[in-house]
Amino acid sequence: MNKITNHLPTKELQALDAAHHMHPFTAGAELAAKGARVITKAKGVFLTDSEGNEILDGMSGLWCVSIGYGREELANVAAQQMTQLPYYNTFFQTTHVPAIALSARLAELAPGDLNHVFFAGSGSEANDTNIRLVRHYWSAKGKPSKKVIISRKNAYHGSTMGGASLGGMKPMHEQGGLPIPDITHIDQPHWYEEGGNKTPEEFGLERARQLEAKIKELGEDKVAAFIAEPIQGAGGIVIPPTTYWPEIQRICDKYEILLIADEVICGFGRTGNWFGCQSLNIRPHIMTVAKGLSSGYVPIAASIVCDEVAKVIDEAGDFNHGYTFSGHPVACAVSLENLRIIEEEKILENVRDVTAPYLAKKWATLADHPLVGEARSFGMLATIALTPDKKTRAQFASDTGDVGLRCRERCFQNNLVMRHVGDRMIIAPPLVITTDEIDTLVARAIKSLDETYAGLQADGMLTAA
Repeated sequence: MNKITNHLPTKELQALDAAHHMHPFTAGAELAAKGARVITKAKGVFLTDSEGNEILDGMSGLWCVSIGYGREELANVAAQQMTQLPYYNTFFQTTHVPAIALSARLAELAPGDLNHVFFAGSGSEANDTNIRLVRHYWSAKGKPSKKVIISRKNAYHGSTMGGASLGGMKPMHEQGGLPIPDITHIDQPHWYEEGGNKTPEEFGLERARQLEAKIKELGEDKVAAFIAEPIQGAGGIVIPPTTYWPEIQRICDKYEILLIADEVICGFGRTGNWFGCQSLNIRPHIMTVAKGLSSGYVPIAASIVCDEVAKVIDEAGDFNHGYTFSGHPVACAVSLENLRIIEEEKILENVRDVTAPYLAKKWATLADHPLVGEARSFGMLATIALTPDKKTRAQFASDTGDVGLRCRERCFQNNLVMRHVGDRMIIAPPLVITTDEIDTLVARAIKSLDETYAGLQADGMLTAA
């Protein structure tokens, strides 16, 4: 079989998938018994599956399809570039026009003195690059002992050996002997689940100051960098208290610590600015970008590096690191067209001034639902916490994630992609979603919550841990 066969019946497609396709973050045997949902086409913010169901994609694919599906401009640019120069590498003192142009454009868009770009194929690869960059940087400066990178529990920085080590997710660390050496973690700024009786402001300062305590514990001469997402995405859309990032910035400024902002989810308009660090007033030395860089149409990622770090790296001789597809010409050309569309169609301005405020208003109404403990949003990121007791912010007596999975399944049945992280539901819709489509999304979310609540009542699961 050497062609795409969307015309096969769903059951046959599911059987072929189960026989040969290993899925990410999936229990293969369970999926084989159930059968995967087969997506056959998409347009705007809607997917169509092999049964003809039209599904509102509340997750932008995997946080990435920012300008929506079916933009022919990107397909046309890809075809043109494939005809002219389908591939060439950037090793051996060689370059090509798409890589040059995209590097210059990213330097123009990035804040501060983030003027240098090292390309990769995914956010995971870019964060692996960052590990190498910061350790090589300090070694070149005569401080080879500065190797430790501090991250946060429940953070997500990719699924490669390096990326998963930087991340702070226990289920990932339990497989494959992770984390690798010289990576350590502090607690996350998740007030709703971990703040207790503290105010969000008090809690934000306490969690930020764990970074200073960890630096002192390890020794400033051992710590290379701190990495964090401006807003944690895969961890459940954790929006930090307002006191958190100013204190983190103070600590990084005080000590010789490089600050890496993982912008894989927050970058390219998700928070209403080009980058999340601009929305939260963070001044990183390195930014990790991917996903929205090409709106997911082609795989591409990058580390955007400040002048000082790039200068030291450049003057230290060969940087013995890179990927076959670093700066792939088709990926660079498509990304440039994607960035042009975002700018010329004023997508960021529309998010900031129209759709994000509208989503915030509509999303906040979900807090009135008896199953919802909080409903928060930031730009085109939104989250709700499911709870059996609003007043105490209680967890369910059932295993963490059981209720969230139930709700996710109801969403799928109601033709809405809304992801669950534990017993928290999250969305990150395409940036081009309209106010009418937001109405549809929220209506389907309410229907799914109602059905989940009724099922929990019927099964006696509305009990606190």
